Amino acid sequence: MAMQKAVSLAKIRQIAVPVTDIVEATRFYRDVLGMRHLFDAPPQLSFFDCGGVQLMLSGPEGGGNEAERQRPVIYYDAVDIKQVHSALVAAGAPTIQDPHIIARMGGREIWIGFVGDGQGNMVGLMSDVAAA
Repeated sequence: MAMQKAVSLAKIRQIAVPVTDIVEATRFYRDVLGMRHLFDAPPQLSFFDCGGVQLMLSGPEGGGNEAERQRPVIYYDAVDIKQVHSALVAAGAPTIQDPHIIARMGGREIWIGFVGDGQGNMVGLMSDVAAA
């Protein structure tokens, strides 16, 4: 029987930080911390470049029903997101959300999925692939 190779998530693609006031938080990260603002997206999301890692600020509307209990989320680069997600679940990580497309831009698809770490945190998986 062949042994399954362990997953190694070594590259951080994005960090999501919940905020209570997206306008004030965007001003702070842009004007006080000097981060390069990339774009805003509905509902209440603001994106920054943080040395090659994308920082996503998520206002209350961006957090949905769980906004009051949100925690920061680290999104790891997963080239084959479906395989990585399956391997993590097989290794014992609980599924929070199966991999799915969140955006199509310029011939690319952005996929995300989530597993839990057993400590109440979500581990995000992110993949950017050519559109099928």
